[in-house]
Amino acid sequence: MKGISSKISRTLVPGAIIVCADNSGARLLKVMSRIGKSGTKNRMPSVGIGDLVMASVKSGNPQYIKKRVRVVIIRQRQPIRRPDGMRLRFEDNAAILVNDANLPIGTEVKGAMAREVVERYIKLASIASRVV
Repeated sequence: MKGISSKISRTLVPGAIIVCADNSGARLLKVMSRIGKSGTKNRMPSVGIGDLVMASVKSGNPQYIKKRVRVVIIRQRQPIRRPDGMRLRFEDNAAILVNDANLPIGTEVKGAMAREVVERYIKLASIASRVV
């Protein structure tokens, strides 16, 4: 997996409720755990933009409710710092559903997507409405 070029402050902890920003049918997601990273013992695995996460669907289409899904975080409220010194923050915390091959389940994204996500997951750029 390609690294992210920005300094991402990872502020979403397990139990955080985030918005599903695609048209897959899910509406609200609850963060459960981070995928592919190991952390310090007894520390909560926080996540940020561009991280792959296991989440539970809290509201939306009945076929998704109470199911575990893989999601990629595309927006967060906490500012991130880019190498040129610019800081970027969004209005909400949002994610999109992906399958086991990290391909998007939905066909379009509502709202903007961070450029750091597109650098890491190139296929997600095809459904993005705006890349910031």
